Amino acid sequence: MARWLPRSADLTRFCQKLNRVKTLEDDMMETSFNRCLSTIDLTLLGIGGMVGSGLYVLTGTVAKEIAGPAVIVSFIIAGFASLLAALCYAEFGARVPKTGSAYMFTYVSVGEIWAFLIGWNVLLEYMIGGAAVARAWSGYLDSIFNHKIKNFTETHVGTWQVPFLAHYPDFLAAGILLVATAFISFGAKVSSWLNHVFSAISMGVILFILIMGFILAQPKNWSAPEGGFAPFGLSGIMAGTATCFYAFVGFDVIAASSEEARNPQRAVPRAIAFSLGLATGAYILVSMVLTLMVPWYTLDPDSALADAFYRRGYSWAGFLVAAGSICAMNTVLLSNLFSLPRIVYAMAEDGLFFQVFSRVHPRTQVPVIGIVVFGVLMALLALIFDLEALVQFLSIGTLLAYTFVAASIIVLRFQQQKVDVPAQPAGRQPSPEPGEGPNAGELKEYESFSDKLQLVDRDKSKEQREPGQLKAAFEPYLEFLSDFYPGEVVTVAVVTMMVSAICLCSILVFGNTHLHLPTWSYSLLLVLFSLGFLLSLLLIWAHEQQRSTQTFQIPLVPLSPALSIVLNIYLMLKLNYMTWLRFAIWLIIGLLVYFGYGIWHSKENLREPKAQRVSARYVVFPSGSLEETVQAVQPSAQPAAGLPHAHADESKR
Repeated sequence: MARWLPRSADLTRFCQKLNRVKTLEDDMMETSFNRCLSTIDLTLLGIGGMVGSGLYVLTGTVAKEIAGPAVIVSFIIAGFASLLAALCYAEFGARVPKTGSAYMFTYVSVGEIWAFLIGWNVLLEYMIGGAAVARAWSGYLDSIFNHKIKNFTETHVGTWQVPFLAHYPDFLAAGILLVATAFISFGAKVSSWLNHVFSAISMGVILFILIMGFILAQPKNWSAPEGGFAPFGLSGIMAGTATCFYAFVGFDVIAASSEEARNPQRAVPRAIAFSLGLATGAYILVSMVLTLMVPWYTLDPDSALADAFYRRGYSWAGFLVAAGSICAMNTVLLSNLFSLPRIVYAMAEDGLFFQVFSRVHPRTQVPVIGIVVFGVLMALLALIFDLEALVQFLSIGTLLAYTFVAASIIVLRFQQQKVDVPAQPAGRQPSPEPGEGPNAGELKEYESFSDKLQLVDRDKSKEQREPGQLKAAFEPYLEFLSDFYPGEVVTVAVVTMMVSAICLCSILVFGNTHLHLPTWSYSLLLVLFSLGFLLSLLLIWAHEQQRSTQTFQIPLVPLSPALSIVLNIYLMLKLNYMTWLRFAIWLIIGLLVYFGYGIWHSKENLREPKAQRVSARYVVFPSGSLEETVQAVQPSAQPAAGLPHAHADESKR
């Protein structure tokens, strides 16, 4: 029986495969894409990705069915939570200017399987986002022609009565996606030019909506006889917040396009800040105008803004809003079709997805195969699925990506910088041993003995501690943590913090409603999990961070990412159980793809046989002497003879 059980060494190697991180190139500006996008291009790309989908789709849906006029508060909370996530994306986009967005950020800091699952969910997020907006685009165009397109389709094609599917096939939505796919295939410059045109029209329509809407505003629509400002209470506001996250996925488009930015270190953070600020202001003001023009319970979820003007007697204004909203939704379609193939390209380039999607057209410098394949898949989703079912499923993928990116920021800040090591001049430390010159490229795998000689100097070691090491002020109180490798305690603390956050949010969401906990146990569990979260946060803060770099860095680390993690997990738990069920099914499909293809074709997997994993630990004794202990982590058929200064189980005194 025992012979069928895996050995501990095999399990260790398997876990190492799952959690291996991506090795970055020395020159991260080198790319097969065309770096042609400026800060304005990225900002308009982000605005186009956010303003349009949320503004013309979610305002009416959330106001009527979930939150009422308090949709304004839902957008404020969603905007604040998105700001925390956006700052994390901005730091990563500036430091790692590679396409892939949340997938790439997780791969370089947390591990391979987590990166694949994030990329797998972001992939679905963009497909659903494009399909949902295409159906909304079709609905607005249909409203201009008094729903003649819908009536014609139902009469001549038929209707369906199947849960989660549309009542009729939307050929118009599928058609616009195929047309947008054709334009995206021409390259980044053509896509950016089209986005500029549609974004300008969209912003003009928004200004018209605000001016005309405040003129027609009636404060009585927020009064108690009409249901009040928050008819669904705090629970409705928070449930609306989770759904409103769909409106803020646009800044993720900016991060996914960083490999085509001219100066990503400056352009990506600025574009994210500008686009998110403008979009949040637009959502709040338009939601206010919409719920003041007509009672919230009479809104048409499919075309709320245009219908509100029609019902107030301004049919010409409703026609203008519907036409402008179509232009705005065109920018969202372009943003989704622009980003999705690039994330697929990043996964395929790393070997985790099918290699055919990593091919870049030599003339247009875009992944044409990925654009065409996933454009067709988007069209099929828009053809048969219901808009509300698509939007509900979208939020959970976005929130999960935000959570992992926030955790990745903490892990990255407390890791030693591996990318810059080979580029450092040799004169920075004492001269290396003669045998070390040819093996300079192995500094990512091995730390030289001479690099640790500075530990003997107590004063210098306290002043110049490596990232991930315990701060000097906490050594007398947490001396037992000094034996761990730099960053090891932080990684464990991040996992503990996330588990505590999940438990804490579960008690807040389900404690009184589903679990029916008595007051004393409810309060006790809240205190215990809150203490676990705060202690993990303090333990992370007690370690050294990476020093300031020339690129953008999110302030107040680890507090800001930790708040983002808590908010995202809370909003995920507010989604209904059917969303979680569909999400679990999609994750299972993703795991089958990873273990069937990705884990075997990963480029990191191909690199492993070329280098022997060796870990070295140096201990400073009270006498000032230095002892070096070398342990083989992965056994090899040959002894570690290539190491110039390290021998197994050797000690130097």
